[in-house]
This record gives sequence, C-alpha cells and structure tokens, in this order.
Amino acid sequence: MTLHDLLRILLYTDAGTALNNWALLGFRVLLAVELFRVHGLRKFQHQPGEAAEVVPNPLGLPAALNQLVATFSDTVVPLLVVLGIGTRLAVLPTIGVTAIGYFVVHRHDSVTVRDVPYIYTICFSLLLVLGPGTCSVDHYLWTLLTS
Repeated sequence: MTLHDLLRILLYTDAGTALNNWALLGFRVLLAVELFRVHGLRKFQHQPGEAAEVVPNPLGLPAALNQLVATFSDTVVPLLVVLGIGTRLAVLPTIGVTAIGYFVVHRHDSVTVRDVPYIYTICFSLLLVLGPGTCSVDHYLWTLLTS
C-alpha cells in the first residue's frame, strides 16, 4: 500500500451528491455537539464539594489513562468531528469507549440504559465508514494533496 492509498483511505470522502454531503455535515455536527454537551461538559462541571465524575474502568487500565481516553473521546473528538479533521481516525477512541459502555459496562442494564452507548457506537461507526463528506477539512486536504 502506498502513501497515496493510505491518504485516500483516511481523507477521501464523498457522499455522492451535494445534498448528501450537506446532510452528512449536519449529521456529524449534531452528533458531535450532543456528545460534547451531554458527556464532555460533565468532565469539567463538578461543583465544589461534589465528587468528579467517575469513569468506569472495566478493562482495568491505569486510572489516569482510562480518564484521559474518556475525556479525549468526549471533548476533543467532537471538535475534530465537527471540523472534519482526521475524522476516520478521530472517531476510533469514541467508538471504543461507547462500545465498551454498551457491551461491558451496561451489559446487564435495561435496554433504556443501554441504548445511549449503542446509538453513539452505531453513529460514530457510520462516520468511520463514510467519512465526513466533502464539507470537511479532510476533503479540503485531500483536494490540496491531489491537485
């Protein structure tokens, strides 16, 4: 595999029509903003006298690494997804966190509890496969590199 092939896999994306590409932009922006608003902000908004959010650690990772991955997935990844920067790579930590939430952390919970990590896993997996569309920094970089 050449560098050109690798860059094509990572950066090239086109949903086929202008409408599809704009819809993909809307989808990824709304998804990322919701992830940040509901889960990312929670990493920073604990009140004095209140314990900080406890991030489950079902894989037994070092606590600091576990917290770092969860915080990165809920705060930095949404920004990258909104802008469409390195989208296919950027979504991987979030897919990992949400899939572990679904399959491990919440495996015995009711469907109403499990649906949140399930939906996030499916949606971010869709972005992994489709990419961010032509309304993205990824597409702009691909265009610069291939022109």
